[in-house]
Amino acid sequence: QVQLVESGGGLVQAGGSLRLSCAASGSIFSINNMGWYRQAPGKQRELVAVITSGGSTNYADSVKGRFTISRDNAKNTMYLQMNSLKPEDTAVYYCYALILNGRTDWGQGTQVTVSS
Repeated sequence: QVQLVESGGGLVQAGGSLRLSCAASGSIFSINNMGWYRQAPGKQRELVAVITSGGSTNYADSVKGRFTISRDNAKNTMYLQMNSLKPEDTAVYYCYALILNGRTDWGQGTQVTVSS
């Protein structure tokens, strides 16, 4: 099993930046893809960004050009750099790890609030 702990959320004004971190521990060798989802109040969970074990990335159209996902394998940590934040980016952000056996492990979530 993989344990994931997010950090870096907070309150920021529109146009500002935040960097989320997701530190992994446990059976790290079994991690395949990692990524970030977000869920705003009253809305379905939305996939924000994905990074594969090989470093390929993919983004939701709503964040392309503003968010950057990265992965530091030496530190067992994944990041989400969020720039030009908008009020509609307000949500709880969850990191996840797709394990080689098909299971998905989740972090506890971190709140991001963007004020207008």
